Amino acid sequence: MCGSIESMSDAALLSTLVGPRTAANLLKEASGSLSRLLNAEVAQQVPSSSVGAKLLAARELVRRALAETMRERDMLASPAAVREYLRITMAERHHEVFMVLFLDAQNRVIAPEEMFRGTLTQTSVYPREVVKRALALNAAAVILAHNHPSGVAEPSRADEFLTQSLRSALALVDIRVLDHIVIAGSNAVSFAERGLVVAREPRATSVAHPIRIGIPRSGSSPQRGCASPHGGGRLRNLYGVSP
Repeated sequence: MCGSIESMSDAALLSTLVGPRTAANLLKEASGSLSRLLNAEVAQQVPSSSVGAKLLAARELVRRALAETMRERDMLASPAAVREYLRITMAERHHEVFMVLFLDAQNRVIAPEEMFRGTLTQTSVYPREVVKRALALNAAAVILAHNHPSGVAEPSRADEFLTQSLRSALALVDIRVLDHIVIAGSNAVSFAERGLVVAREPRATSVAHPIRIGIPRSGSSPQRGCASPHGGGRLRNLYGVSP
């Protein structure tokens, strides 16, 4: 291996895992996209089971390393790390997934957990199960997240309703909802940045009944990306962490 690993091309790095010919074919099939190549569902479709297993192992190692880093430091000191973790975990999936990052009183990650899995367009979320898990982990706060396989990150009205329902349910046991992030490919939308994680008059709903999310708001224009003119500092303030 000549030169530093950082200077190697994607194809060269992949070649160290699966060989040059296989690497070239895989990148061609994935249209040159590493994120698509390392997607769990895509990797499982690789003709060679041994190659697919190596790709899945590499992806899982990256995910675990990032999760470990998040646990070892105050992840909210860098909100970009939250979005990057969620992109690695959720982007490119072909079905909707609802995740919860459970946090302690200092907003450090206790556990990131995939709690519900749905179809291409929607998933059912049970608020009661989220509350039960948060209590079991002794969480002080949570960050909610789900993906839109359609590639459009714009939240639906159902997404907003779920956020407020979970916020109301968790507030009863003194657990804060800091944010709800929607992931769609490389794009992300933060409810906190949009002021959608705020106290509102609670609507009558049962925590025992599922809430379906993911159906896009009709006539809405997608807002791509997650950049804020205020950067990470604004997110830190929204999350209640001193800059």
